[in-house]
Amino acid sequence: MTALSRREFTLDPDDAERLANLSGPFDAHLRQIELRLGVEIANRGSVFRVSGPQKAALATEKLLRALYAEAADTTFDDSAIHLRLNQANVDHIATGGFEPQEVAIKVKRGTVRGRGPNQAGYLHAIATHDINFGIGPAGTGKTFLAVASAVEALNESRVQRLVLVRPAVEAGEKLGFLPGDLSQKVDPYLRPLYDALYEMLGVEKVIKLLEKNVIEIAPLAYMRGRTLNDAFVILDEAQNTSIEQMKMFLTRIGYGSTAVVTGDMTQIDLPRHQKSGLKDALEVLRGVEGISFTFFTSRDVVRHPLVARIVQAYDARDDKDAQTGPAA
Repeated sequence: MTALSRREFTLDPDDAERLANLSGPFDAHLRQIELRLGVEIANRGSVFRVSGPQKAALATEKLLRALYAEAADTTFDDSAIHLRLNQANVDHIATGGFEPQEVAIKVKRGTVRGRGPNQAGYLHAIATHDINFGIGPAGTGKTFLAVASAVEALNESRVQRLVLVRPAVEAGEKLGFLPGDLSQKVDPYLRPLYDALYEMLGVEKVIKLLEKNVIEIAPLAYMRGRTLNDAFVILDEAQNTSIEQMKMFLTRIGYGSTAVVTGDMTQIDLPRHQKSGLKDALEVLRGVEGISFTFFTSRDVVRHPLVARIVQAYDARDDKDAQTGPAA
């Protein structure tokens, strides 16, 4: 069991302007540090108290002292704090031994919280990592929670735009036979992302943000050659990417950006001989620092109860086939 610690210290010299710079608007910078290190920070003026696992509490005190010293001649914003956390290499300190703090997301429809520990852990991972994978069956909230996190980041000006991406994979129908221009042809593939945005922001605001290009919804093929800075990027239905596409997408991420990759390994529509880029990424990137993986199961399904039972039935059939071979 990880030893818990409470450290009390004073930041000198007492300077209200420097303290406000360190804390951020409504203590946003302190909350960012709390989430990343898994600690609780309380202060009255320049007197601070940090509670949490011993190593994390010590690292937080060291970081706050360094930031306070720097705050005298540097103006901090969310991106600057994020970069300082990366430079301090804090991720390995905040692994295991603490209960992730609940992340509550405020959007138009109210407050969104994770239902159950897996969803709560997913929201916490998105808040504290630059690249996140959410993998599991339909109805587990992978895309919805990612869009909610993206909308909150946009509302709080932590990012300048949202980029929502899907691979336009033909599943039984040819794109060429669908009516309309290219935009209208790929629109059905992106509809679930529109639906989530409408629920979070309302139809009128989404339309305005789309017109201003603050929200961009695009097929994955449009991402090649771009670098996305200060953006929240979501790749949905990632099980239908190729290995090359997945690598291309992950290397688009720039400074101040967060990426969430969601997918369901049981619903791959690629040709049988082609390996899924999502499956390949799981094998290659597991253990890479700064990347989080959240795995959902049928127990996390939040749609109609029948959906969970349907997922369980298909999983049982797949397990049986793996052991005995598929039925003729």
